[in-house]
Amino acid sequence: MAAESAAFTPLTLPVLPLDDEVVLPGMVVPLDLSDAEVRAAVEAAQAAARSEPGKPRVLLVPRIDGTHAATGVLGTVEQVGRLADGDPGALIRGRGRVRIGAGTTGPGAALWVEGTRVDETVPDPLPGQVAELVKEYKALATAWLRKRGAWQVVDRVQAIDDVSALADNSGYSPFLSTEQKVELLETTDPVARLKLATQQLRDHLAEQDVAETIAKDVQEGVDKQQREFLLRRQLEAVRKELREINGEQEGEESDDYRARVEAADLPEKVREAALKEVDKLERSSDQSPEGSWIRTWLDTVLEMPWNERTEDAYDIRGAQSVLDAEHAGLEDVKERITEYLAVRKRRGDRGLGVVGGRRGGAVLALVGPPGVGKTSLGESVAHAMGRKFVRVALGGVRDEAEIRGHRRTYVGALPGRIVRAIKEAGSMNPVVLLDEIDKVGSDFRGDPAAALLEVLDPAQNHTFRDHYLEVELDLSDVVFLATANVLEAIPEALLDRMELVRLDGYTEDEKVVIARDHLLPRQLERAGLDADEVTVDEGALRKLAGEYTREAGVRTLERSIARLLRKVAAQHELGERELPFTVTDADLRGLIGRPHHVPESAQDPAERRTAVPGVATGLAVTGAGGDVLYVEASLADPETGAAGLTLTGQLGDVMKESAQIALSFLRSHGAELELPVGDLKDRGAHIHFPAGAVPKDGPSAGVTMTTALASLLSGRLVRTDVAMTGEVSLTGRVLPIGGVKQKLLAAHRAGITTVIIPKRNEPDLDDVPAQVLDKLDVHAVTDVRQVLELALAPATNGAEHEVPVAA
Repeated sequence: MAAESAAFTPLTLPVLPLDDEVVLPGMVVPLDLSDAEVRAAVEAAQAAARSEPGKPRVLLVPRIDGTHAATGVLGTVEQVGRLADGDPGALIRGRGRVRIGAGTTGPGAALWVEGTRVDETVPDPLPGQVAELVKEYKALATAWLRKRGAWQVVDRVQAIDDVSALADNSGYSPFLSTEQKVELLETTDPVARLKLATQQLRDHLAEQDVAETIAKDVQEGVDKQQREFLLRRQLEAVRKELREINGEQEGEESDDYRARVEAADLPEKVREAALKEVDKLERSSDQSPEGSWIRTWLDTVLEMPWNERTEDAYDIRGAQSVLDAEHAGLEDVKERITEYLAVRKRRGDRGLGVVGGRRGGAVLALVGPPGVGKTSLGESVAHAMGRKFVRVALGGVRDEAEIRGHRRTYVGALPGRIVRAIKEAGSMNPVVLLDEIDKVGSDFRGDPAAALLEVLDPAQNHTFRDHYLEVELDLSDVVFLATANVLEAIPEALLDRMELVRLDGYTEDEKVVIARDHLLPRQLERAGLDADEVTVDEGALRKLAGEYTREAGVRTLERSIARLLRKVAAQHELGERELPFTVTDADLRGLIGRPHHVPESAQDPAERRTAVPGVATGLAVTGAGGDVLYVEASLADPETGAAGLTLTGQLGDVMKESAQIALSFLRSHGAELELPVGDLKDRGAHIHFPAGAVPKDGPSAGVTMTTALASLLSGRLVRTDVAMTGEVSLTGRVLPIGGVKQKLLAAHRAGITTVIIPKRNEPDLDDVPAQVLDKLDVHAVTDVRQVLELALAPATNGAEHEVPVAA
């Protein structure tokens, strides 16, 4: 008990500050007495020791950035003498931790403080976890000391059994920072301190292992490079000896490239550029990355078909027969290709193949809804002309370098898609199909559409420069066919460089021909059926095209035929149907269900949309071709509805303005038309375009909205078989619009028999197929009064108002 009470007796000691240094209990350290504070503390301790038994005692306190730690170490001055360098010094041994208290007075110039010894006892015997911790620390310390070759210290560490002394032994570790040693000093619990010391030692060993691994890898890499260098030199010496033995001339890889360039049939400027690169290759070393770039560039240049051209097939009738056999309809494109071949033939006959450095290429833009055969037409054009065909997909391309190539300074640089297409074709005059040119995007990497301006300009593309090749490439003999669904998505400057050819869709008769001659044989083969096993008569094909599908192209029609043949094949395999089998229109419902697109005119009169006043049929153009658009109008209750105009159906600004114009016209000319315009002033009007999830815009629904409002006010129904299109003005004039051919084809598909168009759109009727015009009664009008006269049905007996016949 006396020993325990003595351990907690307050101490009065002189402070010996240690700058950026920490002494832990059990450590023996020499201190330089040249420092005034150190000398003052030692002298004060010696003066106090004269009146007390034992060795002089000091308090070792770490001082970091002028701040003293809260815990110090009781140290005894073991010896005072000279250090190895001859300066005066003292040897001090750390004895135990002291928690520092208040300052006090004492002899000498040193700072004296009061302190209390810290209890650091550990139960004996050690608990199992603590014993494992001691074992782990000794193992880690032994591993670290063995790496440093300190074998004598290993034995001393292994001999320490006290937990506190073992943890404080970390104070000798040179890899610990001052902050880490202060943390060890201020951790009073011996077990916690040993855990901390173990973690610090473990982290250091892990860092040391990583550093050794990196150094080993670096050394191995250096050794490998030196070994490879020596082996390559030896290989060169062996090759040199072999050449001398065989009497061959000394040569290098650059000489091989020089011979290839000189032997190749290259244009003069390309040859000069290639020889300059060969000179650079000869001057560069084998280890230089520039040598690899030059070799790749030379390989690309030598693989280009600089002077390779295919001879065009000038059999004009034969080319026309090929186009007719592979595509039904599309007369505009076929005529343009026939004209191109005829002009090429005459230029060749008169020696005008090259004029002003330019050849007679062509740049066509095929614009039309999906499924009309734009992409497949490119291959047919190449077949008819006897040229190679390459397809370049531009959908989703956002990088300008995709068109013009990357600069050679970039890692992994490649030529652009145009150069790669020429290289793939193997000739300088292929047919290149630029598919989905309206889907090209732009972002921070540039605008690919702007890069296409030079490619598709007949006045510039004979000197096209790719960023990777950096030599002129003649594209003036290439036939470019660009395909697009939406004309408005193509930049105006790019569209101006191309000759526009519209593919507005197929008539029902053309669809039947395409299905019979192209789609049905292809789908029979895919279904594993022979032509004599399953036959689809023309009535079934016509019903498939007219009632099961309603589209400008034939993709959905082909899917319907494929579904029909799969059903027949499955029934035959299940033993439910015998082959051969002929599919008629009566069999379609049992095989693939009911039709989805029954014409409005074929429905029950009471179920038609125009069975009530205020509903009119319009015509519109979408990205998928022409379509029928219904307009509904209603008037609000005068007691509950507010006056004004309400528009719904996701309408654009132009269409909203058309609705305002239609309402204003009826308000100003209502008396002339004998309409109750007072209802428009007192009651709110509501115009709705069904299919509200589809955005709509454009001025061509003006006459349709006017007709719907006039029908609502007069009580007269709009004729079911009538559809209309045209822009209306405030004075009632019907102004021209676009997309007449697509709209008339849509009306024909929907079963409409009478169509009203603006008078100034009459020239557009020349583009409409004759078989469609024969089945449509087209009225060209100049005034909205004529529209009302044609579209509104005669008034019934109960009707209060009747629209007068316009003069």
